[in-house]
Amino acid sequence: MEDKYAGSLRGQFLLAMPALVDPNFRQTVTCICEHNSEGAMGLIINRVHSELSGKVIFEELDIEYSAEAESIPIHLGGPVHIGEIFILHGSPFDWGASLMVTPTLAMSNTRDILEAIAIGKGPQSFVIALGCAGWGPGQLEFELRENAWLTFPIFEENIFEMPIEARWEEAVKKMGIDPVLLSNTAGNA
Repeated sequence: MEDKYAGSLRGQFLLAMPALVDPNFRQTVTCICEHNSEGAMGLIINRVHSELSGKVIFEELDIEYSAEAESIPIHLGGPVHIGEIFILHGSPFDWGASLMVTPTLAMSNTRDILEAIAIGKGPQSFVIALGCAGWGPGQLEFELRENAWLTFPIFEENIFEMPIEARWEEAVKKMGIDPVLLSNTAGNA
């Protein structure tokens, strides 16, 4: 995939505007991992699967795991490729395949990183997601023009440290916007 796509949102958060009522994306924070002329791909970081945990995933994949790994939350990364696992993580980046999102953040989906996480030898900071969010060529750009999303540079404390339920509101506040005052109507000056 090309690296120098003009207007690429790789390394940005997409914050769903209040008017975005699609249940897959209502009040979501999506980390854009790739964006080029072929489309965009990201992971929602503020939705957790209510019935899955690390234990279920590791047992399903027949991966040895520690007691600490049993309760790892599994995020709902998006409505695309819902049977695939994606890991958004900090260093190290030497897994089977790591797509660098920023100089300090990568996305991987190989078994080696999952096995390392399961026994406590993976990256210190990570999010395991089932599925991802995807947009075809020009689709994300259209949705931005339609006022469906706000964009803001990724800040890793939102991904790895903030309570999951506070991530959307905290990202909007970091932009200097009062979430209560967000408008549902698009406009151009």
